[in-house]
Amino acid sequence: MSLIKIISKDFDIEENLSEERLRETMVNAFAYLVDNDFPKLIQILYKADVDQYKLKELLETTEGRSSAEIIADTYIARQLAKIETWKKYSKL
Repeated sequence: MSLIKIISKDFDIEENLSEERLRETMVNAFAYLVDNDFPKLIQILYKADVDQYKLKELLETTEGRSSAEIIADTYIARQLAKIETWKKYSKL
């Protein structure tokens, strides 16, 4: 399963995005959610199983990046970790 396929379950995104463009799209989406639909933001992060304590720590301690960038990077990293886990166990 591809990263874009997983993310497209939560967001309406193009299928042929580069990694850089995907990140930019996710940062914009999370910026919108932070400002306009916080309950949906929480729902998406919960569904993706993003570690809330790790995310909270990153938001409090990371300088030079917006909240949306931190959330997007954490969300993408979690989805990539899921893919690696699926690959690992699908070979057994």
